Amino acid sequence: MNWQKKGLLFDWQKNGSSATISHGSIPFALQLEEDIYRIFFSSRNKKGQTIPYFIDAEAKDGELKPQGNISEPIMELGQLGTFDDSGIMPSSLLWHEGKIYMYYIGWNPQVTVSYRLSIGLSISEDLGKSFQRVSLGPVCDRSLEEPFFNTAPFVIFENNIWRMWYISCTAWQMIDNYPEPSYHVKYAESSDGVYWNRKGIVCIDYDEKAKAIGRPCVIRRGDEYEMFFSFRDIENYRTQRGNGYQIGKAVSQNGIDWVKKYNETGIELSNEGWDAKMMEYCHVFHHKGIDYMLYNGNDFGKDGFGYAIR
Repeated sequence: MNWQKKGLLFDWQKNGSSATISHGSIPFALQLEEDIYRIFFSSRNKKGQTIPYFIDAEAKDGELKPQGNISEPIMELGQLGTFDDSGIMPSSLLWHEGKIYMYYIGWNPQVTVSYRLSIGLSISEDLGKSFQRVSLGPVCDRSLEEPFFNTAPFVIFENNIWRMWYISCTAWQMIDNYPEPSYHVKYAESSDGVYWNRKGIVCIDYDEKAKAIGRPCVIRRGDEYEMFFSFRDIENYRTQRGNGYQIGKAVSQNGIDWVKKYNETGIELSNEGWDAKMMEYCHVFHHKGIDYMLYNGNDFGKDGFGYAIR
């Protein structure tokens, strides 16, 4: 079934605040009430740092209608020298024991390469209006087995096990005198959501289409899991249509062994407009018989984020 595009839901130029200068990146919708979703994302400040916010939206009859204005920042940047002192991007949120757990991306600028990313965890007890870090350090970072960076997790709690699909960088290489990363999707488990057992399990690996694979989104459908992910080339992906991010799909019986289904994704680049060069970082959720897909477009969400339904 093909997706029907509905256009921009959050346009930072129209819906942003005086503190935001661009972007509405990596949206994630968490249900608050029967038809109300709190959509978490990040925007950039005047220093180019990513700061987390939310907007509320009503899901009704295949439409997402914003309710109210953009929030105040829900977290402050980390302490100087920590993994998230230069940027915070919400990636995956879930309810657990009446609290909201937010797994997020922490940013650090680097010298020899562009950046270093790690995965942090913070918890909210006020419906996502503010979050408190579980620790000053990340819950998932580079290691002996993963020497570059980890990022963009998607987490669920299933059968008393915390399950995470996350992005793991495997290499940086110089292309046109600029360092470019390659990364794919790995899998980890945890008994408490904080300490993760990483065994190096690769779920979505490289192929002829995908030289880098970004932010997974996993949905359980009966006895099957469905994953949507972003994929791109390694060269000219910022400027050349077809080389930049597009959305792919995979299916699995156990959440570990996946089969890609590029021809079943059901959504493609537009011919023109805010999602004509890129589509990436989607979050898919199901509400009253309709699937909603939040996603970013050109320039990694520079215009904001939109949505589609099926």
